[in-house]
Amino acid sequence: MIDTLSLPRTGKFAILVSALVYTGATFGIASGAAPVNAAGAPYYTATLAAPVAADTAVVGGVAWACEGNTCVAGKAAARPLRVCRSLNRKFGEVATFKVQGEPIADDELAKCNG
Repeated sequence: MIDTLSLPRTGKFAILVSALVYTGATFGIASGAAPVNAAGAPYYTATLAAPVAADTAVVGGVAWACEGNTCVAGKAAARPLRVCRSLNRKFGEVATFKVQGEPIADDELAKCNG
């Protein structure tokens, strides 16, 4: 058994750095910029009224990948309307919002933008 209290200062620093790198890599993999489901297709697809500057963003607890005015994300625990509203608050008007390739109803889209 290794007694970390008797390690030299550089040894302790190396252990700390290793732990931070491992944590960062694990978090990066878990929240990467490819928010798609297991089948490879995005769960949510949104077309915004105006293009966004950010290529990735976490909005309402959902990791979004955006290009121009189109954003995609993996499945969230929240209802689709709540996810859409969060996207609207962050980026502005949502022109279309699809869940598994199916557009939400017009009245739901109006609530999203309302």
